[in-house]
Amino acid sequence: MNGVRVSIGTKKGAFILTADGKRDRWEISGPHLAGWEIYHIKGSPTHPDRLYASQTSGWFGQVIQRSEDGGKTWEAVGNEFKYDGVPGTHKWYDGTQHPWEFKRVWHLEPSLADPDTVYAGVEDAALFKTVDGGLTWEELPGLRTAKGHLWQPGAGGMCLHTIIIHPQRPERIFVAISAAGAFRTDDGAQTWKPVNRGLKSPFELPDPDAEVGHCVHRIAMHPSRPDVLFMQKHWDVLRTDNAGESWHEVSGDLPSDFGFPIDVHAHEPETIFVVPIKSDSEHFPPDGKLRVYRSRTGGNEWEALTKGLPQRDCYVNVLRDAMAVDSLDPCGVYFGTTGGQVYVSADSGDTWNPIVRDLPAVLSVEVQTLS
Repeated sequence: MNGVRVSIGTKKGAFILTADGKRDRWEISGPHLAGWEIYHIKGSPTHPDRLYASQTSGWFGQVIQRSEDGGKTWEAVGNEFKYDGVPGTHKWYDGTQHPWEFKRVWHLEPSLADPDTVYAGVEDAALFKTVDGGLTWEELPGLRTAKGHLWQPGAGGMCLHTIIIHPQRPERIFVAISAAGAFRTDDGAQTWKPVNRGLKSPFELPDPDAEVGHCVHRIAMHPSRPDVLFMQKHWDVLRTDNAGESWHEVSGDLPSDFGFPIDVHAHEPETIFVVPIKSDSEHFPPDGKLRVYRSRTGGNEWEALTKGLPQRDCYVNVLRDAMAVDSLDPCGVYFGTTGGQVYVSADSGDTWNPIVRDLPAVLSVEVQTLS
């Protein structure tokens, strides 16, 4: 029977959760890299036991860790992230220009074909790449030429947090940056274009025709329909049916259209999941009820999924990289909270159970289906 491995990044280390295909009994390993902020962990699609992790600290800086045995042991690899050439400046919170400064790696996206090739999204926002398993990293500077001087940090910093590689055309890549927007390359990251038409940000960005400046929180794609993407923005849930050329809102009857994660069912490309949060100043579920919302129609019509989730006095948040889906049938859905709970639904969201309740605050959740 197939099994699953769930890799959890937290404020104080990494945890590896494993189960068989029933997903009802779990083994929990960790903390690995204890005491460090682990922003993201992700495994190679072609080499499942190779995991990459972004370890960071305000005192000791950025460390990229690599595991060759599914997270049992780790070794530090290359940690030099230098912007290409003279990086120049970008907008700061007060509208003045501010020099580009590397702070941390937010997201790691291994290649779909080569375990030694990985993309890294960093703060201050830029895209880096390794082709030697993380030993050396090189910036792909074409992204910052897409009006990078106008990019401005969101409340959590100016981070490149989403990287999506087209499953049939690896030269096409989508990225999302808070608070610059979504961008696409069609030539392997040499040149980029903003793909933000249709986004509206009246409070943060008064210009309705601005090409950049939108605070995108997360983008998701189903591999069977790579021209259809779903977005959770600072406000609004949106979709595009033409690879980002235009977006339209599908928030529909959600109790709040503010949130961070968004993901797509493994076998139903019109079924999507979000976790509404009350507001951009109150980062907890509306009414203190933790609810995942599911749309089976690609948006607009939403249903609350509550069975097994706390429906009173719950004031946690679910961060942008803290939701994942597996490829089993029925599809499993996972998410972690800032309160340290990790929940699983082995039936596509109908019912939920906690795998673990008392981890440090969860920053990221990724899942691999293992044969």
